[in-house]
Amino acid sequence: MKNIVIGSGPAGRLASLELGKLKEETLLIEKNHIAGTCLNEGCMVICALTDITRFIDMNNRFNSYGFLNSQIDLSYEKIVEKIKETQIKLRKLNEIENKSVGNELLYGEAILDENNVYVNGESYEFDNLLIATGARPFIPDIKGNQYGLTNKDILKLDDVPQKLNIIGSGVLSCEIANIYSKLGSEVNIFSRSSFLKNIDEDIKEYIIKHLISDVSIFENTDVLEIKKNKIITNKGDFEGTSFFATGRSPNSELVNDLVDLNEDKTIKVNEFMETSIKNIYSAGDVIGSYQMTPIARMEGIVASRNMAGIPTKIDYNCIPQSISLNMDVSFVENEKNTNKLKNIKYPALAGPNSFWNILSGDVGLSKISFDEKLNKIGKITSISPSSVSDVSYLSYLMRIDDDLNNFEKFIEIHPSTDTNYKIIKSLWL
Repeated sequence: MKNIVIGSGPAGRLASLELGKLKEETLLIEKNHIAGTCLNEGCMVICALTDITRFIDMNNRFNSYGFLNSQIDLSYEKIVEKIKETQIKLRKLNEIENKSVGNELLYGEAILDENNVYVNGESYEFDNLLIATGARPFIPDIKGNQYGLTNKDILKLDDVPQKLNIIGSGVLSCEIANIYSKLGSEVNIFSRSSFLKNIDEDIKEYIIKHLISDVSIFENTDVLEIKKNKIITNKGDFEGTSFFATGRSPNSELVNDLVDLNEDKTIKVNEFMETSIKNIYSAGDVIGSYQMTPIARMEGIVASRNMAGIPTKIDYNCIPQSISLNMDVSFVENEKNTNKLKNIKYPALAGPNSFWNILSGDVGLSKISFDEKLNKIGKITSISPSSVSDVSYLSYLMRIDDDLNNFEKFIEIHPSTDTNYKIIKSLWL
């Protein structure tokens, strides 16, 4: 077999598709379900549940305005059932898509040496190999950690927990807090240091005050022990179900003794996604970069092109990111910019699904930093119903290093990208 890809998450699946389109013989091996963490346990599950919390939020808003009088009878069991039905459909589509370009798909656990992959008792030689085995939730060494849930358990819950204690300080802890507080849980977040410490302070303040206002946040708090229905911290005991949102551990055990690893056990790669062995590549969460679906896809495509003999380098500059809440928080930074930046801050509301927020004053927030000397954007953070698409578009202009004067050529499609227009217009006020 010319090319073997182990792992069918975003990195492996897109790499296989690219190889197939390039008419390269490819075998895709998957241990469990095609499409990896994103579809089966991660971002698509988070997005599905957030869609429901947004509907609940909008229903409550319309009720408060007096032109709607409706009550919601929520069935978490039915939500889980329908998410699983959708996952089955999407897995089937992903299988069809990969096979449509001539790829072979094999389910089973892979075992590896320098020249062969072994699956289900069969041996497969390879010219090129891509390791895209992803990552799993990191479980901290805390007494009683077996009682803590992770994102892998979301679709195993019978109902919405009455009380939920989230351990973690990053994006996932915020997203989980938003979902279950809106579904009816009493939610606490326990952060060992600062909550959302990598987010701009003004943006963090808006998130806490306006988007997850029902959540209690305990910063600089140590979790000492977890019991079945209780968490013990240095600031007291708290009843409820525990949930770990404490990062990811790479599934790199397959190549422990084969390629070089980083100190955190992620697979070490160069800008061509090559490991320390010339014909073995790696991409996705297992290499520990941004651990985001679009980046895993990008890494997979870069790896596949190099496997096919098309020299391609990865570029991580100006990567747009987001926090999926009832109003999305999106941000991007040009890490190559070293000059002093000028800041602009203003209400961000514009675009689709924004009209009815104005009455309640939930108008979002945007903060832009730009380089007056070079006339280029250095950083954007935006909270608005359309911030995901807005910041994605603007990150492209940043990535191609475009001059701000060219931004005014942008024409929005009302009301889908109005925020872009508002952001761009503000730069010349």
